[in-house]
Amino acid sequence: MSHEHPADPVLLEQQGGLARITLNRPAQYNALSEEVLNSLQHILDSLGREPSLQCVIIQAEGNAFCAGHDLKQMRAKPEHDYYRELFSRCSRVMQSVLALPVPVIARVQGLATAAGCQLVATCDLAVASESTRFAVSGINVGLFCSTPAVALSRCIPPKAAMEMLMTGEFISAQRAQELGLINYAVPKDQLDQTVQRLADSIMAKSPVAVRAGKAMFYRQRSLAIEHAYDYAGQVMADNMMSNDACEGIDAFISKRMPQWSGT
Repeated sequence: MSHEHPADPVLLEQQGGLARITLNRPAQYNALSEEVLNSLQHILDSLGREPSLQCVIIQAEGNAFCAGHDLKQMRAKPEHDYYRELFSRCSRVMQSVLALPVPVIARVQGLATAAGCQLVATCDLAVASESTRFAVSGINVGLFCSTPAVALSRCIPPKAAMEMLMTGEFISAQRAQELGLINYAVPKDQLDQTVQRLADSIMAKSPVAVRAGKAMFYRQRSLAIEHAYDYAGQVMADNMMSNDACEGIDAFISKRMPQWSGT
């Protein structure tokens, strides 16, 4: 199923439990304009309400994944309130990616800079072509990438994040993989199959366990360890009471494939 028009800044295509979100401003390197952010927010909100959703892929048309905010649009409105609202809107989109009940995979090519790098850091999983380059380059134009720093510093080691933020220099896909910004750096001709392999693996699992797991993973990270274990134990006990957990364990014991009901 497809909900799109070629001129739309963001496209949505759904097939079964898999949704593909495509940034569709290739001539602008898929910069996150107001229109793109609004469209992304609408799509993420609608997907979050779909019980059949199992996995989301965020991808982009053209030679770049995302170059960050639309600087020309930003300079056209030099007002503090406008900037505050714009960055809040972008932050809401990023948090909506985290709040989606299922894993989100970034499929990355070309370059991902500033808020584009933030989007990669925000996604649950990420695969990039080997020639992709990443940067949080605002510092080069006198603007520290403060909002991208929130996602980046929660994704890669702090000293690596600080180096990227303070120098604005590009890192390679190989370096991004070493740091944990992405899961895999692969040849361009293997990008789609690697992303699809991850999506297929996720969609073969119990929807109950996947949804409970994503929500639990991010919540526990903000808790002190004793509270994290207490919360995790509660989630696991709830998960054990699901039909899928009973079916999965019975299937394992019986050496057969489980049949998930999603309950």
